[in-house]
Parts: sequence; C-alpha cells; structure tokens
Amino acid sequence: MDKIHIFMMTKPTNNSLSPKPKISQTIHMASILHPSSFLSSSSSSSSSSTTTTTTKPPVPPPFSRPQSTLSPPSKPLLTKLTTTLTSTALATAILTTSPPSLADSPTTYNIYYGTAASAANYGGYGGNSDKKASAEYIYDVPGGWKERLVSKVEKGTNGTDSEFYNPKKKSEKEYLTYLAGFRQLAPKDVILNNLALSDVNLQDLIANADGVTSEERKDENGQLYYDYEIDGVSGHSLISVTCAKNKLYAHFVNAPAPEWKKDEDMLRHIHQSFKTVG
Repeated sequence: MDKIHIFMMTKPTNNSLSPKPKISQTIHMASILHPSSFLSSSSSSSSSSTTTTTTKPPVPPPFSRPQSTLSPPSKPLLTKLTTTLTSTALATAILTTSPPSLADSPTTYNIYYGTAASAANYGGYGGNSDKKASAEYIYDVPGGWKERLVSKVEKGTNGTDSEFYNPKKKSEKEYLTYLAGFRQLAPKDVILNNLALSDVNLQDLIANADGVTSEERKDENGQLYYDYEIDGVSGHSLISVTCAKNKLYAHFVNAPAPEWKKDEDMLRHIHQSFKTVG
C-alpha cells in the first residue's frame, strides 16, 4: 500500500521565508494508517494480555487435614477374604475336633435265653436242646462279650447257670444263679445275705462297700423284682432278684471301678434287661 503523504501548508510569517512541511507529523500519520501498525498493535496487545494471565500467581487451595479413612476393599477382595477365612475356620475345626472313639459308638446287644436246667440236663441232655423254646429267663449280652462255659459241678454247688464276660477285662461280667424251692421273695436284707453266703466275692464287696441300696419294682406282668446296687472301693455290682416257677433267680452285673465309670450306661442296660419268661 502506498504511503499517503499529507502536507499541511501554513502561511508565511515574518520569521519564515518559505513554508516548511511538518514531516514528523506526516510520518506519524502514515505509520498509524499502515496495516502493519494494526497488526503490530494487536499482536502487542494480545501478547501483553497473555503474559499477564500466565504470570499471575496461582491462588493456593485452602488447607485441609489429610483424611485417614481407608477406602473399602472392592467386592472381589471381600469375596477372596471371606473364602480364605471360611477355609481357615473349617481347617481349624477339623484339626481341633478329636475323632470319635470306639467307646462312643452305639453298643449292640444279643439276647441270651437261659433254661435254668438242672445239672443232670446240662447241655441239653435228657431234655429239649432248643433254648429259646424252653427258656425261663432272658437278658442282653453286649456285642463282643464271650460266654464262659459253666461246669456241672459249679452248676450243682452254687447254682450258676450262665455267664458272659468282656474279653478286654474279664472281671467285667454278668452271670445268673438260681436256687430251687422258693415260692416267693423274702425281705430284701435276708435275700442279699443269703446270696452272699454262696459268693465269696460278693461278701468282700459288701463288707468294703461305700454304700448299698435296694428297691422293689414290678414288670408289665406284675412280677416282683428286688434291685440292689453295691458301690465298693474296688468295684461296682448291680443285682436283680425275682421268684418264678418255684425258683429264685439272681442276675449279677459286676465291674471294676475304672470300667464302671467308663461303661456305666451299658452295664445298667444289661442289668435292666433281665426278666423271667415262659
């Protein structure tokens, strides 16, 4: 773009012989009208504005106390922790729980059918060998117990008819004796003393007993029974006595003190299982 020159003319005065153009004003106006002056001015203004904005000091954020709260764990982490804790609890339970002992397992019983046969008919000779059909009494025998064969002499002298024992501890046993010629039961004290006369071990147990108790009971048929319990220092004895068919039957359950504490429920069961039949 061509420069526009503006000449301003003045009247001559006395002091000046010829008119002089004011060149400085011409140059200044030309500079104002030239496009580059607008660009320069705009650029300068923009640069000044930009500089002012970036150099302004930032305002510090207000002070806040750091929070100590932890963010909650994510769901997968919670699931993993729950699974781990559950597995640990199960493992602890398995390790701390003792396995069940054989003594805690249910006891099985077999029914013994006793005939109370005389010594002459011992073993079925001279009579019916089917014990169940000719049985006069029954009682339960714990599974695993062994039968001790009673000799004819023993049967004839003290009336022992049958006996079973624990093979792990032979002094833990049950047996039955009978005496003929009894139509009814005598008083409880008399019966116990008569039984002790033919049983030396029973005499010792009674002599050293901490306590002796006795009671009467009747079964579903009205049959009368005497029940004795002898608590001795060395052992325990349960005795059940009744009369039937002109005979006196006495069922004994004996156990040393340690076995009594361990097997009391079982021993009481076989004591209560005795009854006359037929």
